Amino acid sequence: MERGIRTYVEIFWIATRLGLTSFGGPVAHLGYFHEEYVRRKKWLNEKSYADLVVLCQFLPGPASSQVGIGVGVLRGGVLGGILAFIGFTFPSVVALILFASILEGFGIGEMGWIHGLKIVAVVVVAHAILGMAEKLTPDRGRKLIALVALVLVLIWQTTFTQVGVILLAGVIGYFLYKEKSDSVSDTMDFPISRKFAAFCLTLFFGLLIFLPFVREVTSIQWIAMFDSFYRSGSLVFGGGHVVLPLLEREFVPLGWLTEEEFLAGYGAAQAVPGPLFTFAAYIGVVISGWKGGLLATIAIFLPAMLLIFGTLPFWNALRNNPKIKGALIGINASVVGILIAAFYQPIWTSAIFGPIDFVIAAILFSMLVFWKLPPWSVVLSGVVLGTLFI
Repeated sequence: MERGIRTYVEIFWIATRLGLTSFGGPVAHLGYFHEEYVRRKKWLNEKSYADLVVLCQFLPGPASSQVGIGVGVLRGGVLGGILAFIGFTFPSVVALILFASILEGFGIGEMGWIHGLKIVAVVVVAHAILGMAEKLTPDRGRKLIALVALVLVLIWQTTFTQVGVILLAGVIGYFLYKEKSDSVSDTMDFPISRKFAAFCLTLFFGLLIFLPFVREVTSIQWIAMFDSFYRSGSLVFGGGHVVLPLLEREFVPLGWLTEEEFLAGYGAAQAVPGPLFTFAAYIGVVISGWKGGLLATIAIFLPAMLLIFGTLPFWNALRNNPKIKGALIGINASVVGILIAAFYQPIWTSAIFGPIDFVIAAILFSMLVFWKLPPWSVVLSGVVLGTLFI
């Protein structure tokens, strides 16, 4: 029991530390997770991490948060997944409310230290891509798949392009690598029963279908809020930036908050670490105080948690199937291309504008890769350099 408690404390502590330092959006979060969970803690290997990322890319909701929950489940079961979620999410919920209250109207997006954090994201993502590319694209065929994925994602920037590219890579990988296994079968131990998984999936679809009816019948504001946030979190592919226009359409036209209040919260959301979905907490607080913020946070993340709990128990059977393995080889290669595309836009294009930005990025990259300094020190250095020179 004592060892179990230590495990849970470790899961929560590491997730909280990541929640306090993971700036730069979902792609950057995957880089921070890779550095911490794969390189440093070795809780899972490169292939298992890549497979988990692939699964979460297929699911609607915040992919990086779902990856974090999956790692927590892998380490400590359902409770481990919940603790990993709370640790990664709670700091940004608190910080977002504080930023929205204190810095509203101060043009926070133009502050030098904010730009320094964007450069940190460039460094973290670059490091993650290098590590994943070495493992997941070792031959010309997989390098070509990654290149095609990069080209398609950048040229056709639509909500469903990423999912389509992954599916196409899976088909190509099936035919190219169906007789080949580049590693021995391995199993991630997700201590979740299939019965519990089926319950989670049933609850996910049940809430999605019936909440709108309950909303219309009762006309209770809390139910209406929960429904709006739950649907927004259920129907989004592509991460936090995609959910923002959905939230705007749900709340601004109804007069629950003004356009100015919405934009102020959006500006604050860019300044805090952790998942961008926590922008919902800001909206909830504006509408109904701290209780509204708590309700909004639970409602928008609940679909992601139900989906990841509902799919993980079936993932081992799929990923170790000889026929599916070839598809996963292709899919993992495409993920490298997708990450490179995201590295260019929006990560690079929103952070590197001139020589001084590139110099800071080079310094931070050297600190992380060559000097092996911990990520938190790189984040702090980015803040200081951004404040002093930008």
